[in-house]
Amino acid sequence: MSSKIMTQKNVPLTTSDTGKIRKKRRDILLLLLPTLVIFIFFFLIPLLFLFINSFKTFDPILGIGESWTLEHYKKFLSDTFYLNVLWRTIKIGLITTFISILISYPVAYYISHSSGRKRNYLTLLILSPLLISMVIRCYGWVILLSKNGLINDTLLRLGIVDKPLTILYTEFSVILGMIHVLFPYMVLSIVGSLERIDSSIINASRNLGANPFKTFFAITLPLSLPGIFAGSVMVFSLTASSFVTPAILGGPQVKVMSYLTYEQVAVILNWPLGAAIGFILVLISTITIVVYSKLLTASKKGVAIQ
Repeated sequence: MSSKIMTQKNVPLTTSDTGKIRKKRRDILLLLLPTLVIFIFFFLIPLLFLFINSFKTFDPILGIGESWTLEHYKKFLSDTFYLNVLWRTIKIGLITTFISILISYPVAYYISHSSGRKRNYLTLLILSPLLISMVIRCYGWVILLSKNGLINDTLLRLGIVDKPLTILYTEFSVILGMIHVLFPYMVLSIVGSLERIDSSIINASRNLGANPFKTFFAITLPLSLPGIFAGSVMVFSLTASSFVTPAILGGPQVKVMSYLTYEQVAVILNWPLGAAIGFILVLISTITIVVYSKLLTASKKGVAIQ
């Protein structure tokens, strides 16, 4: 008589079933092994060494020292300049995320309610910017936003302004560029969430007399919050850690944490301070995401049937 293992649902499993489960887990692990090896050796280990270096002393002549110190973290947290850069990074990330949600949700809603060839064309249109290099897209914005660019030239010709506006190398230009770059991620995340909503719930709401406006805010929007959250996490994380777009559209005038890290590591060659700045950014981004997740969890995400 074969031995039996009881699951949490009190459903008995035979020894053969247990063996199949173990084999399936082993097969999954083998499939994930190449990715895990790459992740560990080309991401975790370099990140670990960088983290260790953030506690090392630095000498402009000798480079990284052998002694341990917290001076780099203290310097960052006690310097108004560095704190302003940190706040600007978080602010740009939050504004970009909020505006991305506002402009992406109607597009995602329309795509999720389309079908056939129209849906395919719309999806291709949303994904098409990802086929172009981020650098090329940013320089396209430079042509549009510069003082002698298309936008200022048009405003001057129409007599709306008397002199060219300073649009490029501002926080506005960075936010605009980040929204353009990350817009597809938000749209696709929300589309996936909207597609998982059972249409019978929407039909039941309408049959019970709810108008489209009330149905949307009572059912559709709450049930699509997981997609909004997933898109928000991606957009905020990628915005906070982005380097190319802030460097091209913001320049030295709009320094963010990624640019500051690059400056310390590649220009000043102060690796310990650059590593400390990078890990502070990782910590702040993680805290922001956790807080956002807690707020979403505490909110009403489902449809209450009374």
